[in-house]
Amino acid sequence: MKKTALSILIAGIWITISEFVRNELLFKSYWIDHFNLIGLEFETEPLNGILWMIWSFILAYIISRLIQKFSFKETIFLSWLPAFLMMWITIYNLQTLPLQLLLFAVPLSLLEVFVAGIIIKIILKK
Repeated sequence: MKKTALSILIAGIWITISEFVRNELLFKSYWIDHFNLIGLEFETEPLNGILWMIWSFILAYIISRLIQKFSFKETIFLSWLPAFLMMWITIYNLQTLPLQLLLFAVPLSLLEVFVAGIIIKIILKK
């Protein structure tokens, strides 16, 4: 139980940092420009950060549960698909997704889930 909680904690921290770096440091201008183009303001309030942190820990929990039942490769796919692909379909449907961002977001999000899976796998094996 302690190993599971620790693996979720560390993977959740990794996912939170990864999301912050990608969306706030690397690609924030893409979001701001796209939102301005469609007449909206891109918000980065503390509540937004808290909600993304909660999302990160939920994703870490999902990865930890899947990795106990499926192969590593299946776990990565089964956790990435609902977390990212479905999110992008939804925000595209809402016309708030800057499509050019996907060139970077797809490989970086796969890397994010892959590293989280490795973190969880290593901690659970110890």
